[in-house]
Amino acid sequence: MPTKHLPAETRREVTVEAVVALAAERNPSDITTAAIASHMKLTQGALFRHFPTKDAIWEAVMGWVTDRLLARVDRASAACASPLAALQAMFEAHVDFVTEHPGVPRMLFGELQRAEATPAKRAAQTLLQRYGQRIRVHLQAGKAAGEISPELDLDAAATLFVGTIQGLVMQSLIAGDMGLIRDNAPRVFAIYLAGIRGSTCAH
Repeated sequence: MPTKHLPAETRREVTVEAVVALAAERNPSDITTAAIASHMKLTQGALFRHFPTKDAIWEAVMGWVTDRLLARVDRASAACASPLAALQAMFEAHVDFVTEHPGVPRMLFGELQRAEATPAKRAAQTLLQRYGQRIRVHLQAGKAAGEISPELDLDAAATLFVGTIQGLVMQSLIAGDMGLIRDNAPRVFAIYLAGIRGSTCAH
């Protein structure tokens, strides 16, 4: 898409999408504003008319990720008839999202590892909190419906849900093949499902 004569809001979104695309190809910490501008065939000056700093770009990227990932898992879970089916749909939707946007987990991991409290890091933490809340709602509903062990530790189960996806992502990044996530996800989720159905963990 030509980027020289776009409305401001569209230019900001195209910039974010350019960063996500670049992050799929290289270490996010190596992505400079010069690289972003070059990718978009713009000058850095044109880029900074829409984002005052690189941190502002990164914060916008995390906002983009939050909006799209949560919307996708919400759509997937809303179509399900039971809490367990909703959890599986969320898991599959998340796997599809990171497979389609491999730069996203690279950026998320990178921001969460930063020592300083940047706006992007706070946005990433907020994403994980909002996502965790959604998982706990379905887990609690599963308990109420008798689908999930009444003794299940909801916080631990929500943490494991997210951590399972993160583990799949890390292994795929190490192997250099994001397709591994889709290959392994069904078998891994089956183990998670067996655990929350028959858990004997204390609260």
